Amino acid sequence: MTSVRNRSTGRPTLDQVASLAGVGRGTVSRVVNGSEQVSVRARQAVEQAIAELGYVPNRAARALVTQRTDSIALVVPEPGERFFTEPFFGRIVQAISAALAGSELQMLLMIAQSPDERRRLDGYLSRQHVDGALLLSLHGSDDALPERLEERGVAAVRVGRPAHPGPACYVDADNRGGAQKAASYLVEQGRKRIATITGPLDMAVGLDRLGGYRDVVKSGPVAVADFSEESGAAAMRWLLEHYPDVDAVFAASDPMAAGALRVIKESGRRVPHDVAVVGFDDSFIARHTDPHLTTVYQPVEAMGKELVRLLLAKLAGESPDRQQVVLDTHLVVRDSA
Repeated sequence: MTSVRNRSTGRPTLDQVASLAGVGRGTVSRVVNGSEQVSVRARQAVEQAIAELGYVPNRAARALVTQRTDSIALVVPEPGERFFTEPFFGRIVQAISAALAGSELQMLLMIAQSPDERRRLDGYLSRQHVDGALLLSLHGSDDALPERLEERGVAAVRVGRPAHPGPACYVDADNRGGAQKAASYLVEQGRKRIATITGPLDMAVGLDRLGGYRDVVKSGPVAVADFSEESGAAAMRWLLEHYPDVDAVFAASDPMAAGALRVIKESGRRVPHDVAVVGFDDSFIARHTDPHLTTVYQPVEAMGKELVRLLLAKLAGESPDRQQVVLDTHLVVRDSA
């Protein structure tokens, strides 16, 4: 057994594994590619030889046999600056990575904002460089991407429901219900002039959180923003200028709520005495604002598990029991309201 290894000091080959295990090359290939058509004795001999030689399968050659790349893409059509500064993105990446830990799949992060970047991304995904894709933060113009990928044999699952009804496979939080809880709580606290700062309205998440607010507050002031802290600050300045009697604000993300808090305090108003503030996410930001932020909890870790479960089922050729998963949200009360 030692003599086989000593013949080469380079990377161990499939033939060396076969020679050391005393089996044919085809048997080694079947073991490496997970085939069940191998006897227990032969499998054990091959696995022992692989361990002794330190053999690592050639992924490109393996892909030719299995028609699989063992990789998936996490696609984010957002600017890099936003991706790396807003806490939701980091949390969902961590949740997906944790859910993939028990699989053989590698995750590729693909950020694309400009039209040229999106065209290159579309081409890369369509040429079967990955087995599947998780699509995060799609805006209205990108709604066709999941369907294009499925047509080309790339399994796709969305993070968040599409803006338009359809057969898409997705995992989402109950954004509308969470916004209803936030607005209802402010009404119960006796607030009379409740405004909202929305997310982008070309995304279902922005529409749903606005819709939940409108279910409770029929005619309150609305300022449109983009989920970022600076957009929340700008929206709050606009609200105070045009509606100085505002006594509560529901911001559709924690970063926007943090920006609103800063502007309210700069204006000389007190939180929550003069203006109560509620966010959405229950991110780490909510525990570090002054005062600490009342917010809607979004189950990001559970979302990551469900996303991976659905994608693995599709990659295995199975039909998931539910193609569309919506997870509950709840209000976390802290000092800002």
